Amino acid sequence: MSTNTSNQAPLVSHLIELRNRLLKSVLAILILFVGLYAFANDLYLIVSEPLRLLLPAGSSLIATEVASPFLAPLKLTFFVAFLLSVPYTLFQAWSFIAPALYKKEKKIAIPLLISSIFLFYAGVLFAYYIVLPLIFGFFTTVGPGEVTVMTDINNYLNFVLKLFFAFGVTFEIPVATYLLIKAGVTTVSSLSKKRPYIFLGCFVIGMLITPPDIFSQTLLAIPMWMLFELGLIAGRTVKVVVDGSEENEETEENDATTKTS
Repeated sequence: MSTNTSNQAPLVSHLIELRNRLLKSVLAILILFVGLYAFANDLYLIVSEPLRLLLPAGSSLIATEVASPFLAPLKLTFFVAFLLSVPYTLFQAWSFIAPALYKKEKKIAIPLLISSIFLFYAGVLFAYYIVLPLIFGFFTTVGPGEVTVMTDINNYLNFVLKLFFAFGVTFEIPVATYLLIKAGVTTVSSLSKKRPYIFLGCFVIGMLITPPDIFSQTLLAIPMWMLFELGLIAGRTVKVVVDGSEENEETEENDATTKTS
């Protein structure tokens, strides 16, 4: 009986700690949301600027639903609050997991954690400053001249947030590729041989998560492929065990190439 109690005690304490860290993360989002709510309309003007700057004279954003002028900025404010809370949320997750990691694992995990945060933000910024102006510049010029472009503010926000999330996650590809190689799930040599299929897969994914046009698809697929290549470069530094000794992936790939030839 005492053995079962002692086994349950650590589990209960871990669950309590997990709950507390989740509550802290949610509280951080709510605090940021309350602080940003006064600037909700200003935030929407900033996010809508890539389209507003390219709208023809006489065109503007419109609200086709009664509650849209209130709900759209509110939704955007919550998204921005979540975006800003990502480092703190990941810190809480790290604080929960870190005690179970070895010192060597922590040395690897910390740089990956920091790089994943920066890559996610880089993806969002890339979408805002590069992708959105190119997409809207294309869409606002190819339509018939007699058609007035008047986009609904809620539909526009859903479109933009979808792209932000897609590019933010896409920019995590180098980290994901490195982790797969590090965990031994795959190797640099294996991924290099599958490069044509991965290149095609990037365009398929781009087609599924972007608007139904080849322009948007390409703007997502090409960075995905380049980030995959960056992950391969990082994966070449991974140490693998070969006959009891450590070699890096690049050496292993060269040996495989030599044997094939």
